[in-house]
Formats: sequence, C-alpha cells, structure tokens
Amino acid sequence: MADGRHSASRGRGNRRSEAKGSLANEERLRALGQAVEQRADPSRPVRAPKVRRRHRGRRIAIISGVVVLGLLIALVGGGYLYAQWRFGQIPKVNVVGELPQLSGRPFNILEIGSDSRAGLTGAVARQTGASTNSVAGQRSDVVKIMHVDPAADTITILSIPRDTMVTLLANQALFGKFNRINVNYGNGPSLLAQTITANFGIPINHVIQVSFAGLINAADAIGGVYLDFPYPAKDAYSGLNIPHAGCQLVTGFQALAVARSRHYQWFQNGVWNYDGTSDFGRIDRQNVFLRAMISRAKSLYNPLTINTFLSKIPQGITLDSGFTLNELIAFAVKFHNFNPSSMLTYTLPTVPATVAPVGDVLFTEEPQAQQLLVNIFGSSLLTPTNPPPNAQLQTPMPPVVATTTTTTTIASASTTRATSSTTKTTTSTATKSPVNPTAVVPYFDPVPCTP
Repeated sequence: MADGRHSASRGRGNRRSEAKGSLANEERLRALGQAVEQRADPSRPVRAPKVRRRHRGRRIAIISGVVVLGLLIALVGGGYLYAQWRFGQIPKVNVVGELPQLSGRPFNILEIGSDSRAGLTGAVARQTGASTNSVAGQRSDVVKIMHVDPAADTITILSIPRDTMVTLLANQALFGKFNRINVNYGNGPSLLAQTITANFGIPINHVIQVSFAGLINAADAIGGVYLDFPYPAKDAYSGLNIPHAGCQLVTGFQALAVARSRHYQWFQNGVWNYDGTSDFGRIDRQNVFLRAMISRAKSLYNPLTINTFLSKIPQGITLDSGFTLNELIAFAVKFHNFNPSSMLTYTLPTVPATVAPVGDVLFTEEPQAQQLLVNIFGSSLLTPTNPPPNAQLQTPMPPVVATTTTTTTIASASTTRATSSTTKTTTSTATKSPVNPTAVVPYFDPVPCTP
C-alpha cells in the first residue's frame, strides 16, 4: 500500500455490513442513464432495463468527493428537471487544459480542497482564523485525483501532499522555478491542473473545488457523518475537540476540523499523544472522512434532506464548466452498488528535505512514484513536459516502469514516520496486497462506523 507515511505499506480495513433501503425511482434513473450513454455512444447496444423487486433494503451508493456525493443523492431522490435546475445554480469555472471525457473510458477528477474562508461567519469564521485579509486568499491544502474506471467498476484516489515540490509553469519570478504544489492554486484551478499534467503526466478531465464553507454545508446537509474515535482527540490548530471515545455523529465545524487536522492528538493511558506525521496524517483522516460521508449519504432518500443538500451545494463548492448533469446521472447509475470500503486510496511517494528559501518540502520518490502512477492510470498516463525536481533540483524524466496486472501491487518503498520525540525509518515491500490495502488507518485515528 502506498497511502500515508511516504508510501508505507499498511493493512487494516474497516469493513462493515451496511443497511440497505428502498429506492423508489431506481428503474427510471437506470433507464435515463442508459439513454445518456446511448446518446454519447450511438454504437453501443441498448440494454433493456432489468425489472427488479423493490426490496426494503435497496439503496443507491454515492461515489466521489463532497459535491458529487450531494449531486448523486439528488439525482436518485429528486426529479430530473428539479435536479437540473439545482445543478444550474452551482457555480462553474472554466478550466483550461482539461481533456474531454470519453464515454465508457476511465477519467480523472481533480479534487481541490481550498483553505478559503469565504462565506464563513460568526464563531466558525473566528475558529478557522478568517479575517478581512485572509478571506480573499486561497491555497490548495488538499490535492486529490479521483481515477474512475467504469469498465472495471473501480474508484481510486491519489493524494498529492501539499508540500510536494513541482516545476512551476508560471509565476516563477514570484515563487522560483521550483516550489510547493499548493502555490499554483492562487491563480485558480487551471494552473494547478496544468501543473499536475505537466509534472506527472496525469490527464485531468474534471475539477471540483470545495472551500471550508462548502465542506461544512455538505456535511450538515446530510446530517453529519458517523466516526468511531478509539480515544478522545483534539487539535488546537484545526479546533477539533472529541471529549470521549466511541461511535459518534460529527457535524458542522467539527466535521471540518477532522478533515483539516494536521496536529492530531489522542488521549491514551492518561497521556496526550501527538501524531507528528502532519500532512500525511491529515490525508489519512480525509480518506476516512470521505468513506464515512459516502456511507452516510447512501442512506439518504428523504426528499427534504435532499433538497437541503442541493440548496447548500452552491455555497462553497464549484464545478468545472465541462461537468454535465448527464455525466453525473450515468455515473450514478453505473456505480449504484459501489461499496466505499473498496475505494482504493494512495499517497504519492515522497521523501522529505529542506530547501532554501522554501523550507521543509517533499521530493517525489522514484521509481516508486512512477510505478504507482502507472499502476493507477495505466496507458492513459501522458509523458511529462515539465518533470518535478529531485533533491538535487534536477528534472530528469521519470523512469520507465512496467504496468502491473493490479493496482494493488506497489513497488518497494521507504517510509518515514515522525513523532514528537523520535523519527523511525522502515522499508517494506508489498506484492499482491490485500483486496483493499488502503482501507487502513493508524490505531489512534477514527474510522467510519454505524450507530
């Protein structure tokens, strides 16, 4: 497994049986999705929809980042025309450099978690450090690429740590030739998407932007998420405060605090312990939060809840202008039985270093990084035009690696895990990993749960 502490191999999953419920208009949505696919590809034969008995336990699964979760819920629980009207209210942005999504072929969604405080008011604004000067700025504190393969029925998420050094395509007079990947977002999503493609060869088909307010609104609209905290937890920087252990509903500001936590502490054996892995620990908790959100969203079919979600979506969430409602419908129909515990999550392999005047940064670790990219994106991976720098600030082309037969076969990787007092380095090799080696979290982190 290449998720977490510089691509360490870890392996504890959280698989739980999930309740199922009825879906009143599943057959209508299935037929609509088939019509969308047929219009996009006329050569594809039309399949007659299967008539199924509506068992009380059937519900549709929701796949994707925060905004896609809400939209798919709306498509399932609401009428098409109403969903189309609500979809039109969501802010759109033109992203230069996107590649068109081809019907039936794998595609990639760039998910950007912005640190923008715009839209926050009152106590929440104060807790996140919002001010007159900070609201206008934004950085991409979360960079994830969701790789969707409709033919294989798989969803894979690659996280790129915010301190990863890349070759900049613009603003070099301001930031230098090399700098952290998150400095690219100040000019909007286009430059960030283009930088990812230029450095790593990952084609971007769609973009979703979620601000602090967007995550809070989305979490509240579905009634929060259920997380099982093995120990009381806190983070003075993000505002996280979980006073007692156990499975509990996390809503509002605390939902944001979990997803933002980079200085996580847990109370064990009478002592507050510190997770010194910083952004890597946060990536783990973000993936846990996303799985919990998917599980929570799967159970929603109340029209009032759906309407609330849709009404809140435009507040803090933006889609690229090429994302269509019909694509989302086809997506929802295709992945209606997807289990969030089978979602594969990886983190780009990196090694730490200190570079003046930038400071503490991460350099892409080769050949592990290229092996992971090839395993995830396969033949769709492009040749980089501006490769990322190595520790010597050179920009060699990535090594040539063979495509493996499974995305869970990852090359040998070294892992550095820092704590408040010591730093330990280990090396591990993962070949023929478990079915989902990445549904894994450290023992002290929360996991999705069912109350």
